[in-house]
Amino acid sequence: MKKLTITLLALLAVCGGCNDEDFLNREPQNILLNEQIFSNEQLTLSAMADLYDRFPDFQRTDRWYEFTNFDEAFASNSGDYFRHQNQEYNYDSWNYWDYGYLRDLNLFIQQCSQATALAPAVRDRYLAEARFIRAGVYFELVKRMGGVPLILDPLTYDFSGDATALRNPRKKESEIYDFIISEMEAVQAVLPSDPSIKGRATKAAALAMETRAALYAGSIARYGVNTPQVSLSGGEVGIPAERATGYYQTALKAAQAITGYALYQKNPTNLADNFANLFLDKANNPEVIFVYDYKLKSGKIVGWTLDNSPLTSAEEGTNGGRLNPSLNLVQSFEKLDNTFAPLPISDAAGNPISYSNPADLFAGRDARLAGTVLYPGTSFKGKPVDIWAGYQLGNGAVVTADKPGGQKTLPGGTTPVAVIGRDGPIDGLEYTAQSGFYIRKYLDPTVGSAQIGTQSEVWWVRYRYAEVLLNAAEAAFELGQKGVAVDYLNQVRARAGLTTPLTTTDLTFDRIVHERKVELAFEGHELWDYKRWRLAHVVWNGASTELTKNPGKADDPSTRVFGLWPYKVYDPGQPNDGKWLFRQVLPSRVTNAHRFRLGNYYSFINDDIRANNPLIVRNPNQ
Repeated sequence: MKKLTITLLALLAVCGGCNDEDFLNREPQNILLNEQIFSNEQLTLSAMADLYDRFPDFQRTDRWYEFTNFDEAFASNSGDYFRHQNQEYNYDSWNYWDYGYLRDLNLFIQQCSQATALAPAVRDRYLAEARFIRAGVYFELVKRMGGVPLILDPLTYDFSGDATALRNPRKKESEIYDFIISEMEAVQAVLPSDPSIKGRATKAAALAMETRAALYAGSIARYGVNTPQVSLSGGEVGIPAERATGYYQTALKAAQAITGYALYQKNPTNLADNFANLFLDKANNPEVIFVYDYKLKSGKIVGWTLDNSPLTSAEEGTNGGRLNPSLNLVQSFEKLDNTFAPLPISDAAGNPISYSNPADLFAGRDARLAGTVLYPGTSFKGKPVDIWAGYQLGNGAVVTADKPGGQKTLPGGTTPVAVIGRDGPIDGLEYTAQSGFYIRKYLDPTVGSAQIGTQSEVWWVRYRYAEVLLNAAEAAFELGQKGVAVDYLNQVRARAGLTTPLTTTDLTFDRIVHERKVELAFEGHELWDYKRWRLAHVVWNGASTELTKNPGKADDPSTRVFGLWPYKVYDPGQPNDGKWLFRQVLPSRVTNAHRFRLGNYYSFINDDIRANNPLIVRNPNQ
């Protein structure tokens, strides 16, 4: 009480000692008032930029480690090994509940709609953009939490002590998806139809969000019957099966309405480079629809290349190499004859197969493999990726070292030579290629991109045309329109060098799943796809399963991250001397299998949220 009295007296002294009678009516000089923001187009744009910047992507290139949570990659970083050692995903994994952000969006919409100083066309575009962002936030909420309260006005507390009026129950999951779809249909006519706009909402971006949201809702309705216990009686979780067809029709229609975009094919003579450049090229990129952008020297840069460059091309010592794609993913890229098979490292009798060049093992595969992954025998920034685990002697023994590029004297030799690659792999040694692979997708070859003081401006692509085609293919497939579906799939596959078109006879659900896995790897789709198909608990079933021999099968378990290590043969005078052999490995830091439980389909709503609002019902199976 004494402290409060002193503070009040001091405040009165300050106010009483002021001779300016308008002192308390002066406008603050360090903040902008709402009426000021909406009286100036550039200030309104700045407020809009802040709303864009806060969009809650779960996986993004500024958080490389989030891509190692499942079976796409291994985290070659000691602080992240726990991702391969947890038996279960927590129920609060991936949860999200930011109604403060939604209130800011609702305030923007309310105040912008009343702004008379802005030209009507300018005001209407800003309003459409804010509604686009708000719908995107609700999309993030519904795919993580299920149905949530749908708040479209900036609620204000009256300090009466009674917050009952501010409490809203969860909507049905279908109602949130319906809201997203209806918002995208409402704003698309207002947004610009300009394919050169990538960092702001456009008509195509709205259609892309609509087709993705409708596809998610349709598949939850169709495949939710496989997990009836993942539902709530009020519809907050789960969508009735009879609604599947309508959602798929909406997804297909929205995808087909996108015009002015095309698959990126600027380098048809090197399809792997072409695929990699798709994510780097900011100059008239015909495929990219909507991005989160970065800019050098702006304070908004991304460290993906700094964190993930091979050691041989790292620009600051040993910094890099953290994200190692898994053998699970690598072997998913099919052969050019449209067949699936594990990489041939041994013959039918189990004898190792030797190769003259390590890259030969991966020859004749989908070009997206080399566009996504740096494997032994490839290069980055003009430097060969030096991935090999040691020398294998004629008697089967291995000579290796415990540091990248380490040297030893081989039998019969007189001088030390390198007995392991400068990029590793070394089991348990962070920054080396512990799976035998490095990431290529989003990796920036520009000088300085792997320097702490520079880094990269490669954008994060949220929506692109190839995904739209795959969404259309899946929706058409689910509607029984196999001819339409296979045409969309073949467009994407032809860009990857798969020149034998699929037929309607070839088209299966497994094919749909596979195509998304290889085309959209490391783009933030894997978790949500397996959740909406109700396959997550089947694929990540918690059992310590071996690497599947059926990489084209959608429901085969894939619970541990495997690797593939190359060895040079040292056997002077014998036919295999100087050739390469490969061994499948399980990194020693992989000590447990991924286990996705039924309670993980929808994330845990925190206790404090439910305590503050008793109308919020708990998600099932938690």
